[in-house]
Amino acid sequence: MTVPLLKIGVVLSTMAMITNWMSQTLPSLVGLNTTKLTAAQGGYPDRSTGVLPANPEESWQVYSSAQDSEGRCVCTVVAPQQSMCSRDARTKQLRQLLEKVQNMTQSIQVLDQRTQRDLQYVEKMEVQLRGLETKFKEVEENHKQNIAKQYKAIKAKMEALRPLIPVLEEYKADAKLVLQFKEEVRNLTSVLSELQEEMGAYDYEELHNRVSNLEERLRACMQKLACGKLTGISDPITIKTSGSRFGSWMTDPLAPEGDTRVWYMDGYHNNRFVREYKSMHDFMTSDNFTSHRLPHPWSGTGQVVYNGSIYFNKFQSHVIIKFDFRTSSISKSRQLDYAGFNNAYHYAWGGHSDIDLMVDEGGLWAVYATNQNAGNIVISKLNPSTLQIIKSWTTNHPKRSAGESFMICGTLYVTNGYSGGTKVYYAYSTNSSTYEYIDIPLQNKYSHISMLDYNPHDRALYAWNNGHQVLYNVTLFHVIRSEELWIFLWSTGEGRRSGGVLEQRLLATNCRILTLPKILRITVE
Repeated sequence: MTVPLLKIGVVLSTMAMITNWMSQTLPSLVGLNTTKLTAAQGGYPDRSTGVLPANPEESWQVYSSAQDSEGRCVCTVVAPQQSMCSRDARTKQLRQLLEKVQNMTQSIQVLDQRTQRDLQYVEKMEVQLRGLETKFKEVEENHKQNIAKQYKAIKAKMEALRPLIPVLEEYKADAKLVLQFKEEVRNLTSVLSELQEEMGAYDYEELHNRVSNLEERLRACMQKLACGKLTGISDPITIKTSGSRFGSWMTDPLAPEGDTRVWYMDGYHNNRFVREYKSMHDFMTSDNFTSHRLPHPWSGTGQVVYNGSIYFNKFQSHVIIKFDFRTSSISKSRQLDYAGFNNAYHYAWGGHSDIDLMVDEGGLWAVYATNQNAGNIVISKLNPSTLQIIKSWTTNHPKRSAGESFMICGTLYVTNGYSGGTKVYYAYSTNSSTYEYIDIPLQNKYSHISMLDYNPHDRALYAWNNGHQVLYNVTLFHVIRSEELWIFLWSTGEGRRSGGVLEQRLLATNCRILTLPKILRITVE
């Protein structure tokens, strides 16, 4: 910026010098060096001065010379009479002077053009400098925004850890219970040791009952501790492609050892035939099945087989029916009070899915909606024998906005849709009567899920996906605390093909609570 400004100063100084030279030299060149000043009235000089020739008729008359606003020389000249000889020497001098003035004018114009160009360069540099200043400000603001984003991300991670606090609190009581068991086992071990030394000191049946009672309590404790929070869902395993777009299929989580029957129900209404396949192998490789005719058609796809009976919602009603496969008869039926039915509060995909029955580690559940709860989901724990409601929980999640739902360890998990990209995004815990929003991806391989239920025995999700029978393995997070250490376990149900048979098994560490030396060893696996 310094060089162009110096150029401008040089130009202005040059123009001022030229103007001063012309004002002094021009009169002498034209013979006007004999001058006098005329006084204005009152003896004071006039504000405009004139240069008067000795003989006005024979010479040029220059009245004034000055600079205009742009620094150019301005002269007022009166030419002599036309009778003057054109070859006068002063006329030649004047012409020469005029030529010089023209040359100087051209030089000034060239200099002016250069000056304008430099001025434009200066203005362009000024714009660039302002742009750089703006960019520096933007960089500074972006830096502040990045710091704010990082802070929000850290805060979000901290919020994600908060749900673990109630889980840890819940297991404090379990840790105390385990300590009590340890103490009782120590006492029992001492008694058994003495009994080994002195036969007959205690009644054998009483001792056996105490051992059996303790073992049952240990198993119940371990079953409770085995429950966990859903943290992941595997990719789908396609078992079979059959049936219509809607339906349900399942196995009995309370089936005795060796009973691997598969139950199959095609459609969501106006059907009452249930297929029974002898094994998973038969279901996968053949169409050999036994057909059971229900006394009433079912509604929706929320049926469940539990302990040898099928529980279903009677079509166009809020009646729940328990049908015993062993006797081929209805063993119990009951109305689910205030529950919406006949497509009043269905899942997002429709299909008369107003009432959804499901099971988990805790037993039998019903998921539905009522007018009293403004169409939001209601969770009810049912007595499997009488179908009476043991306890109900009201949630704030609209039933019609849910794609599907399932229960794991007393927590209802809800998907955000049934087609396209799907995920589990809402969880309501009946243990703490609280809810949270989560983000667990669920691969919707065939783009339309009309049934999704959890099997606590297999630790797997059974799904009907657009005419495909599909399995998902789940991963659960467990926390077990004792006075000595913390144990964190992730257990997952894994599907495995062996000789064409899909075997479902629970992959979990064998959990040996404690050991009674010499006489009795209690192991929960």
